[in-house]
Amino acid sequence: MKPSLEDFKKELKMKNIQLSYQRLKVLEYLTQNQCHPTVDKIFTDLQKDIPTLSKTTIYNTLRILVEAGLVRVITIEDNETRYDIIVENHGHFKCESCGTIYDFSIDIDSLTSEDLNNFKINDKNIYFKGICPRCLSSINEIR
Repeated sequence: MKPSLEDFKKELKMKNIQLSYQRLKVLEYLTQNQCHPTVDKIFTDLQKDIPTLSKTTIYNTLRILVEAGLVRVITIEDNETRYDIIVENHGHFKCESCGTIYDFSIDIDSLTSEDLNNFKINDKNIYFKGICPRCLSSINEIR
């Protein structure tokens, strides 16, 4: 189920989080662009409409949204933090050719290990890397 902007607004109000214009625009951007954007991507795209917007505002807004449980941080690469508006458990596949990140369904909760019986798990992520079908077909056409 794709989250709606109205649902997020209600959730923010229930959590007593002030809905400033900038926060609303970041949230709106995330709901309309479920491409796992970076801060730089969000900043570049929103600055066209909000010239006074700063990266600090975006970082702060994302931090608030993550703490509220409305946005999820994903770090497939060590040097790249991305944000996902879909917070339910699912996996991510990153194409090493075009860089696109795809969501896929997986039952993360069924993945267990006897080695972790006495551990408290706070976060579960599944990341795959490879080549997506679109890039594979391009590579095959070249050959």
